[in-house]
Amino acid sequence: QVQLVESGGGLVQAGGSLKLSCAASGSIFRINVMGWYRQAPGKQRELVADVTGSASINYADSVKGRFTISRDYAKNTVYLQMNSLKSDDTAVYYCNANMRAGSRWSDAADYWGQGTQVTVSS
Repeated sequence: QVQLVESGGGLVQAGGSLKLSCAASGSIFRINVMGWYRQAPGKQRELVADVTGSASINYADSVKGRFTISRDYAKNTVYLQMNSLKSDDTAVYYCNANMRAGSRWSDAADYWGQGTQVTVSS
């Protein structure tokens, strides 16, 4: 069993900052990509940022220059520092990890956290 546990969401005023954390635990052989997605009401889930096993980072255009993703490979944890938050950033943020769970012979699969609400008031 693998779990992704998120923390750090909440209510913040526009222009403020929040930091999200996501820790993966359980029977993990190797994590390939860890990242964050978000889903606003009435919209599709979208990629916010992710980081590969080789530390290659990808950001959505809408968050470039404001959000910073980082990863602690030893702790199987990914962080998202969000600065200069806007009302458009209001959404449920989901942690995602593409990993081989259990053993080296396992196929890679996507795992999701339960989601954490981020609300930015204007």
